[in-house]
Amino acid sequence: MIVAGFGFRAGAPLESLRAALMLAQQSHPAVTHLATVQGKLAHLSPLAEALGLPLRAVSPDALSGVITPTHSAASLAAYASGSVAEASALCAAGNGARLLAPRHISPDRLATCAIAEGPLS
Repeated sequence: MIVAGFGFRAGAPLESLRAALMLAQQSHPAVTHLATVQGKLAHLSPLAEALGLPLRAVSPDALSGVITPTHSAASLAAYASGSVAEASALCAAGNGARLLAPRHISPDRLATCAIAEGPLS
């Protein structure tokens, strides 16, 4: 399973999400699932539909304390994790998941995406 985890600001357009994904996915295996924190899942649905990929919701509690290589003050304050994108990808990919790509930021800085590989299907 290859999971693209997302973090984004409220109102981030589909183009921002797609741009962050394209930056993170470069030279990595094809993504099989998209994931983000539970409260933002509906906003990620249009991208999942456009790509024909399933969505995974990650509870805010699951993100708390996930160690990530990058850190955002906003992510730390809201979810007690350095990166919503990285933590979402890791959590959704399951125990033993590893990060293939740290978060990449869309050019307009409204969305982030990280890629993780895990054993779940």
